[in-house]
Amino acid sequence: MALVVVRGAIFGEIADQVAMEAMVALLIFSVFGWVAGWITEYVVRDSMETAFRHRVEWYRQGIIDATLSEDKSSNES
Repeated sequence: MALVVVRGAIFGEIADQVAMEAMVALLIFSVFGWVAGWITEYVVRDSMETAFRHRVEWYRQGIIDATLSEDKSSNES
């Protein structure tokens, strides 16, 4: 927005036109930031969920293996 105002001052444009261009630029960059943030949130959330699910599966498999190992050693005694 500041760049649009500076450009308008340098080229001697009308304040009304400069203000409108500045608001449009602000709106465009706000939408761009919102989309970029949404994409980043989706990617990070998906990555964290995948890592969490892998960790839970690893933990469950470890418990199953430990239980089977205990049962096997109990049956051998």
